[in-house]
Amino acid sequence: MIKPSSELLAVSRRWYMNHSNGDQIALPNFLSNSENLRFLGSASGENWCGQEVRDAVVAYFQDKPDILHMEELFAEAFEAGNIGWATLINKVTLAGRSEKPFEFRDTLVFALEQGSWKIISRHGSVPTPNQVIMGMEQTSMSQLAEAARESMSLGQTEGLASVMFTDVVASSVIANTLGDRAWSAKINAHFAAVRRVIEANGGQLVKTLGDGTMSSFASARSAMSAAGEIQLDLANEIAEPRLAVRVGIHTGDVVQSHEDFFGSVVNIAARIAAVAGRGEVLVSDVTRALVGDDPNLKFELLGEFELPGQPGASILHAVNWRS
Repeated sequence: MIKPSSELLAVSRRWYMNHSNGDQIALPNFLSNSENLRFLGSASGENWCGQEVRDAVVAYFQDKPDILHMEELFAEAFEAGNIGWATLINKVTLAGRSEKPFEFRDTLVFALEQGSWKIISRHGSVPTPNQVIMGMEQTSMSQLAEAARESMSLGQTEGLASVMFTDVVASSVIANTLGDRAWSAKINAHFAAVRRVIEANGGQLVKTLGDGTMSSFASARSAMSAAGEIQLDLANEIAEPRLAVRVGIHTGDVVQSHEDFFGSVVNIAARIAAVAGRGEVLVSDVTRALVGDDPNLKFELLGEFELPGQPGASILHAVNWRS
């Protein structure tokens, strides 16, 4: 039976504080003595196992720059019998980089050894936009935006509109596995489900292309409600392969002319979706401000992002639902 674990959460936080401080004595004591111990970092070569993890872990964290400030953004832990796991996300300001905090993510897997929880697997990562990782920008969202410009008419022609893009993660892998016929049935069923959610929340499905959708809402709150329902439906999906989507939402003035019906609103929403991660809903600072306080919503400030084609930095927020 899986249950939340305050004990593992406390152990995980102590682990994080000790590796932040480079505590040579404490760090190895958190690790399993098993040869199945694994340590995976975000840099090339940071993939160790067994005794080499215990030998290298102190030097690894001592070699990092000093931490000036750390803020916990997210932490949770669970246990099931003799195993457990935890996820921690911290915003960290490093010495020499005080102008730009970094977000660090740690996933820890624990095994109960002689009555004590020990880390059997650790994966640390620093989220980086796709255009930085791959050296190129993802174009699927831009292609969807361009296709919508060329072929669609909107019911709303003026005033504020919230534009939402969704994009299926790793669709090419799933499509290659299923084959054309099964993938076509899968993605069309997904589009039909997304359309129902969008329209139930007062929105308009503007366009589908490839594995993505673009929609428009008169209300920012309605757009986020639709995004939440889409993510929840996918999370509750039982039949495999289970799809996961990234979502981006931006709000701005609708301007419909002969060649440009949304101005920059659609472009920014597409860029936001492109930097979102698996299962994430990211919104612009404008959209977040318009929604205001909502007891059902929790916003996580992610910081400033350089969105290609947009002047200056854009502040983005991740949306989480309290229930």
